[in-house]
Amino acid sequence: MFSILRSLFAATFALLIAFAFGVSSVQAKTVEVKLGTDAGMLAFEPSSVTISSGDSVKFVNNKLAPHNAVFEGHEELSHPDLAFAPGESWTETFSAAGTYDYYCEPHRGAGMVGKVVVQ
Repeated sequence: MFSILRSLFAATFALLIAFAFGVSSVQAKTVEVKLGTDAGMLAFEPSSVTISSGDSVKFVNNKLAPHNAVFEGHEELSHPDLAFAPGESWTETFSAAGTYDYYCEPHRGAGMVGKVVVQ
């Protein structure tokens, strides 16, 4: 009887430890931002995203190319190369909290601007 209880206790403890480590491990996520709206407008869709530190943003060329994303004051996050082909994409990972404003160089004057808020 004692060995059954001890085995049950050990199994329960192991399950609790596995659950605790599984719950506490947070996985980084990736959110998608379209370059050009589905309706063909010169805008990022969505224009603003909020993510956690360590998360990434995947920029995907959608419509009315060419597009890029230039982050003001953050060359390391900028993608100055123009995306021409539909579906062309790149991903940027944000490790520090803050607000990161960006724009599409060819369409900034048309109001194609966006924001990444990292918490």
